[in-house]
Amino acid sequence: MKRWLAILLLLPAIATAGSLQPLTPTDVPALLAPPAHGERLIALWALDCAYCEPNLQALARLQQAHPQAIELVTVATDDMGHHDAIEKRLRAAGMAAWPARAYAEAAPERLNYLLDPQWGGETPRVLVIRADSSRQGFSGELTAKQLQALAPKP
Repeated sequence: MKRWLAILLLLPAIATAGSLQPLTPTDVPALLAPPAHGERLIALWALDCAYCEPNLQALARLQQAHPQAIELVTVATDDMGHHDAIEKRLRAAGMAAWPARAYAEAAPERLNYLLDPQWGGETPRVLVIRADSSRQGFSGELTAKQLQALAPKP
């Protein structure tokens, strides 16, 4: 009986974990808010990006290795109108289990600026938001050295 109750309580979290949600300007402050502990990795990607899928998969492996310290959120810079294509790409990349957002703004440059004023819009891009309020951004394909720098310090 307790097992069934636990499953029922987890269903909403499981159902929304991989569901694509819109990202609007009003959502950005909460996304950029420092996590209670560890770090939040915001993986910005696009459907037409050649290096995005390997980056997403590398970040997923990093998060799986440090589930208590790293929160991973994917954000497609493509418009929510491409909902089906975005979800298909996330499933194909094995990324359906992580929270996923997609731009829902007529002017994507505005969201780019709100997310990171130093960012020119190139993908892939990873924003690192730490519990101590520090931030860091990485553009392009992640190197082994960059991934190592993203890993929590013991």
